[in-house]
Amino acid sequence: MNPVVKEFFEPVTGTLTYVVFERVGSCCAVIDSVLGFDPKSGRTDTRSADQLIEFIGRQNLQVQWILETHAHADHLSAAQYIQKQVGGKVGIGANITLVQSVFQKIFNLEPSFKLDGSQFDHLFYDGETFAIGNLRGKVMCVPGHTPACVAYQVGDAVFVGDTLFMPDVGTARCDFPGGDAHAMYRSVQKLFGLPRRTRLFTCHDYPPNGRPVRWESTIEEQRAGNIHIRDGVSEAEFVLVRSKRDATLEMPTLILPAVQVNVRAGKMPLQEANGATYLKIPINVL
Repeated sequence: MNPVVKEFFEPVTGTLTYVVFERVGSCCAVIDSVLGFDPKSGRTDTRSADQLIEFIGRQNLQVQWILETHAHADHLSAAQYIQKQVGGKVGIGANITLVQSVFQKIFNLEPSFKLDGSQFDHLFYDGETFAIGNLRGKVMCVPGHTPACVAYQVGDAVFVGDTLFMPDVGTARCDFPGGDAHAMYRSVQKLFGLPRRTRLFTCHDYPPNGRPVRWESTIEEQRAGNIHIRDGVSEAEFVLVRSKRDATLEMPTLILPAVQVNVRAGKMPLQEANGATYLKIPINVL
């Protein structure tokens, strides 16, 4: 059974969020939600999440899952806000524990912060299956961008997170803590083993040359034309191209606030004695 996929594009961070469901009135999953954050003022907003919630209400959907493809470094997750409004279990790949361990040291997180992924409602393992109502999903571990990246396969649709972008954009960077271009290459080859007509839905689009925003491609399109990793590109060639490209990239604008929130499943740090919540800025660390 193939799902209905409704996309929502958040232009500030270039993020695509998806609502995945069988039909009107069925269960659904939300994949890679966005909580707005202004780094100048430190204020959050829920405009993007509210669009999803309004759509879910109009379609009479019941939220079963709020899924993350990885702990994002370019936007904050709205998982907690969505869960409070419409329910659902928050899930992510089980290797989030590796990411938590790395960033616990970078941010010197509070002693009570657990490194076992228990901030999430469910941790998914490679090959694990799950249900969205009558739809059946399968988890594919696709490390490389981060150690915890997963793709969610539902029918003929695969939600690949940052592993693959549109063919004219390529793949995600691999120079974050725990990233690995060799692992990225092998993860993409795993995806390339899927049927050629499999629909791929990416988490971001950064359109070159002013083209319209796109979010859907196919295995066939990616294998034929991905600028970094199409058919015929060897692992050594990909690693060289990816490493050279990564060396030119600045850190994402929101990496410091985003990671602190996203390793907590979208929760903010604990309030301090004055009732306020703070995010840390490590100096000369990244």
